[in-house]
Amino acid sequence: LMDNQFRIPGTNIRFGLDFIIGLFPYLGDLATFGISGILLIMMARYGASGMVVVKMLGNILLDTVVGLVPFLGDLFDLKFKSNTRNVRLLKEHYQEGKHGGSARGVVLLILGALLGLFVFVVWLSWTVMAWFWGMMFTT
Repeated sequence: LMDNQFRIPGTNIRFGLDFIIGLFPYLGDLATFGISGILLIMMARYGASGMVVVKMLGNILLDTVVGLVPFLGDLFDLKFKSNTRNVRLLKEHYQEGKHGGSARGVVLLILGALLGLFVFVVWLSWTVMAWFWGMMFTT
């Protein structure tokens, strides 16, 4: 429903509600992010491994971030289909036993990168403010 419900006549191009809702700038992309997020939470509650949840979240975030770019994001939605990818991940996880295990290492790496980014932004802000403050009161 979200990725492949409809077809452009005369072509093999399929699209779903993700593409249609995403045509509304920003609000549509955030709405489809919310829908995909709810599905992700449901899968996590029903026993999907940490690794498959992280991979699914990566698909959702990539779809959302690129989807926020006007026009390019809409074209990306026609091709990427994060929900279809996530269904494939779940089938591989439950039927074939792939993507198992904990995602603790990946999560810690992401949290470390975010912490580093936060420290950098604070340092940069402090440096710019100090420079600005010095410029205002020395001239």
